[in-house]
Amino acid sequence: MNTTTFTRRSFLATVASSVLLPRIAPAAPSSLASGSVPIALGIDNFAVRAFGWKASELIQYAAGLRLDTLFLSDLECLPSLEEVALKEVKAEAAAAGLALYLGSWSICPSSVRFKPKWGSAEEHLITGIRVAKALGSPVFRVILGASDDRKTEGGINARIADTVKVLKAVRGRVLDSGIKIAVENHSGDMHSWELARLVEEAGTDFVGVNIDSGNAAWTLEDPLQVLENLGKYTVCSSLRDDMIWSTPEGASIQWTAIGDGLVDWKKFIERWRHFCPRVPFQIETISGFSRSFPYKSEAFWKDYDRRPEQLAKFEALASRGRPMESFKAPEGMDKKEAERAFQKAEVERSVAFCREKLGLGVRKA
Repeated sequence: MNTTTFTRRSFLATVASSVLLPRIAPAAPSSLASGSVPIALGIDNFAVRAFGWKASELIQYAAGLRLDTLFLSDLECLPSLEEVALKEVKAEAAAAGLALYLGSWSICPSSVRFKPKWGSAEEHLITGIRVAKALGSPVFRVILGASDDRKTEGGINARIADTVKVLKAVRGRVLDSGIKIAVENHSGDMHSWELARLVEEAGTDFVGVNIDSGNAAWTLEDPLQVLENLGKYTVCSSLRDDMIWSTPEGASIQWTAIGDGLVDWKKFIERWRHFCPRVPFQIETISGFSRSFPYKSEAFWKDYDRRPEQLAKFEALASRGRPMESFKAPEGMDKKEAERAFQKAEVERSVAFCREKLGLGVRKA
C-alpha cells in the first residue's frame, strides 16, 4: 500500500514550507489566453476552520496572502448581522483589496442538514440576501443537504422539489436585491445533472451554482465533467483536489491541496475560462481523511443515479490514483495546533500552485 507517513520532522517541514510559500515553476505564457481577463483567486473560510476566526481575522489572513476574494461561507463568522457591523466588515475588506462572497447552509426544510437557527427556510434566505447586499457580495451560497438526504422518504427528488419551492417563494426579493442564490453540490447530496435540474426548475434568472470540485467526487463523478455540466450556471466556487483509488468494494476518496490530487487543473482552468471567467477561483481545502464508496454493490445504487458513461470517467481517475494515509498529529504536538498548522499549510500550498502554476489571481503575490 502506497501511503504517506506524517512524522514530527516531516510535518514541521511541511508547515515551514507553507509559511515560506516555495517557488513553483511559473505557468508558461501560453497557459493564459491572449487578452483574457485574469481569474480572481480567493479562499473559502472553511479551509481554515480550525482557527475559529471571525471576519476581521479572516480578512487580515486573506490580505496577507494577497488574494482577490474572501468567501465567508457561514453567517457565524460575522461579528453581527446588524447593518452597522456589516458596513464595518465591508469597509475593512475594501481597504484590504478584497471582494467578499457570502454563504450559509441548508435551505431545504426536509433535509437532514436543515437547522431552524435562522428561522424557516424562507426566512434564512431573506436574512442571507440582506446580509449579502450589505457586504457587497454578488451571491448568497446555500446548500440542499448531504448524501443521507438520498435515503429519506421520496429520495433526493423530493428534497429537490422542496428546495425549489422555497427558492420560488423568495424570487421577487432576490431579483430586487440584485443578488444571485448559489446552490452548492454539497457532501454527496446531488449529482451534477440533478443540481442543473434544480437550477432550471427554480429559475436561472436568480439561481446559480456554487461549484465544489471535492464534493463532485462524492457523487462518483469526474470534477472536470461536473464543471462541464454546471459551468454555465456557476456564480461562485469552493475548490480543492481529489485523490481517488480503487478498492475491492469500489473506491476511496481523499480530498487534498490543489495540485496534490488527480484533477487536471490546466484543463479545468481552460474550461473555466470558457464557462465562467469572471467567477473567482476560491480554495476550500478539507484534507486529511478518506471516505469509502462501496459502489460495486447493487445496494449502493438504490440511492444513486447510475449513469455508466459518467461512472466510467470517475473510474478512469481511480485507476490512476494511489492510497493516502489520513492526517494524524505528530506525536508530542498539541492536536489543535497541529490541525491548524496542517490546514494553513494545505491552503498556502494551494495558493502557490494556483498562482504560479495556473496563472490565477489579479493581484501579484
